[in-house]
Amino acid sequence: MNQIKRSPLNSLGYNFIPSEFLPKGKDEYYLRNQQNKNGIQYRGLTAYEIEMLVRNRNTSDDWNKILVSDKFNPELVQDCKFYGLVRIGKLEPFYLEFHNLRRPVGLYNSTIISCDLGNNVVVDNVNYISHYIIGNDVMLVNVNEIATTDHSKFGNGILKEGEPESIRIWLEVCNENGGRSIIPFDGMLPGDAWLWAHFRDDDILLEKFKEFTARKFDARRGYYGCIGDRTVVKNCRILKDVNIGSDAYLKGANKIKNVTINSSANAKTQIGEGCELVNGIVGYGCRTFYGVKAVRFVLASHSQLKYGARLINSYLGDNSTISCCEVLNSLIFPAHEQHHNNSFLCAALLQGQTNMAAGATIGSNHNSRSPDGEIVAGRGFWPGLCVSLKHNSRFASYAILAKGDYPSELDIPLPFSLVSNDVSHDQLLVLPGYWFLYNMYALARNSWKYIDRDKRIDKTQLIEYNFLAPDTINEILHSLSLLKKFTGRAYLDREGNHKKITEEELISIGGRLLDKNDPVVEELDILATGFENSKRRVKIVKALQAYHLFKELVKYHAVQQLLEHITQNKIGSLEKLAEGLPSRLSITTWVNVGGQLILRSELDKMIKQVHTGRIKNWDDLHAFYAAQSGQYAADKLAHALAALKEMFGLSLKKASPAIIKELLEQSITTREWMVKGIRQSRAKDYENPFRKMVYEDAGTMDKVVGKLSNNAFIKQEQRSLEEYKKSIALLIKKLKLASTKASA
Repeated sequence: MNQIKRSPLNSLGYNFIPSEFLPKGKDEYYLRNQQNKNGIQYRGLTAYEIEMLVRNRNTSDDWNKILVSDKFNPELVQDCKFYGLVRIGKLEPFYLEFHNLRRPVGLYNSTIISCDLGNNVVVDNVNYISHYIIGNDVMLVNVNEIATTDHSKFGNGILKEGEPESIRIWLEVCNENGGRSIIPFDGMLPGDAWLWAHFRDDDILLEKFKEFTARKFDARRGYYGCIGDRTVVKNCRILKDVNIGSDAYLKGANKIKNVTINSSANAKTQIGEGCELVNGIVGYGCRTFYGVKAVRFVLASHSQLKYGARLINSYLGDNSTISCCEVLNSLIFPAHEQHHNNSFLCAALLQGQTNMAAGATIGSNHNSRSPDGEIVAGRGFWPGLCVSLKHNSRFASYAILAKGDYPSELDIPLPFSLVSNDVSHDQLLVLPGYWFLYNMYALARNSWKYIDRDKRIDKTQLIEYNFLAPDTINEILHSLSLLKKFTGRAYLDREGNHKKITEEELISIGGRLLDKNDPVVEELDILATGFENSKRRVKIVKALQAYHLFKELVKYHAVQQLLEHITQNKIGSLEKLAEGLPSRLSITTWVNVGGQLILRSELDKMIKQVHTGRIKNWDDLHAFYAAQSGQYAADKLAHALAALKEMFGLSLKKASPAIIKELLEQSITTREWMVKGIRQSRAKDYENPFRKMVYEDAGTMDKVVGKLSNNAFIKQEQRSLEEYKKSIALLIKKLKLASTKASA
């Protein structure tokens, strides 16, 4: 049977903190008094005020427990029931208006239990509000229940005094079996979530993270819920154990329980109709509306859940949007897009700038006897229409998957690849460099878009949005080696040479063929190994083009970092340039830590500092992120120059003026074909007869989709190209390279 507890009416609103958890010499309001920082001076009610309150059909168990400010107006309190200690700020004869909702200041038709109310609030038809601290100019209208329990944790995975470990909230990210579970907390950055989920064999690190989280919050019972200044809550049903920042807007939510909702004047958060949020953290500037269900979650800043989306046991990074679909047990880095009702994402680690197409089911197929599989995808992952993948699978950066049901696990190490399932020939096709060859518009625009849409206020972590960065350059270098090896193997197979041969010899043979653009390469059937867990063929398409493209990108990236270095440090001569470049160059390993690229060597040092206690809390760890952000430009430059040396045997510190000039001029050529590719890839949409056939004429098409010549992004890139040419010309002149001959 239901356990209905019966207590004396005069105890309603009192004894909020159980006696066994109340410190000696403290009353039940000691934490409440610490929390309330509104500065209002309270006094008791006058006899006239009590008479007026009674006349307005208000009741209280003890009028002496109602404290008010000097500018309290009892005429603005009607039909309310008060229990326990209630403190009320000034009430003045105004009405508040927000989004066409107009209500007079005051307290009306509400039951108020042990609350502090700020100045000029509206509490109208709130059936039950208990143990809350309300800010100034807050509007609470038509709400069934707003309540806080003495053991409230507000979505943080902590324990209060006397609570067993079994009730702690965990997020089971990346894996459905809970083997990568993390403890959510307010202020958790994507890097924190990844470190906790990734290093599962480091028991010391995991225990330290648990300690960091416990120390970040107070285990004492008795904290009140807070609703910040200018927040509006209307037509909602249940808010229980919810902390809400300032300037938030909640309308029509069904249930919000054990949640922190961060909001501020310059990063307002909205929760809309039909939403149900339980056990989670909502970041600054977020929006959730129209039937969203989120359970055990962290929604990082400026992200959106809408149109019935379901987010369960997952961390969603900043500046992301999920609509309609279902996401379970996933860790998603910033800038993720998923808009379609029939897409499904489960047990995945997506490392930023990702996009899920309609019908994609990523993580629904398990190959083991328990749901313990995982999908790991680098930046820019884009599974196309109706893509279905098997666990476990892994993808390099900017992999795009063509429509298809992929029958086996995949491990695609080539970045910027189009992967397609060739059912008619029972083979897997991989086209490396696809984005540069066929869809430069989308690649470039997405990179610009993510930067433009990064609305984070807290930029402790420097998120890398450029498609050329240390992670993708390392993947390119690895890909070049693989392309050489696969080409060498294909050539020997064609020649009928089946002798045992070392991998180094294969790479040497393939490298010679690719470097000299040998026509025979185009005739080879170049097959990859280790890309798919099957016996069928995995064919590399356009290997020759990809090989030379990747080499050009390594060179172009190095020049871009060099230009950034010259600009930032205001270098005006070759001598100063040579002095500022690093002497020792080596290819370094980089790790994507929640969207921030960090040297693996620095990450290892940080972990040791956590072990030894030098890093004592989450703030210290976040300071590490900030320090790495400050060092990133220098580290990226050193890595880019090391890649240039690795690929071409060229050290810029010792390079002749002629070589530097040639590199600068070559970068213009590369930039020109990029901009040309941007326009050409978009122009296909205007030239395709099947695109044009639904329009009466070209004029109608221009009205509907806009003229190609008016495309804002293309025009922006063309202007940028002209500016780039001018800047290179000025730099050549400043460094006194103008008279240098290329043959020098």
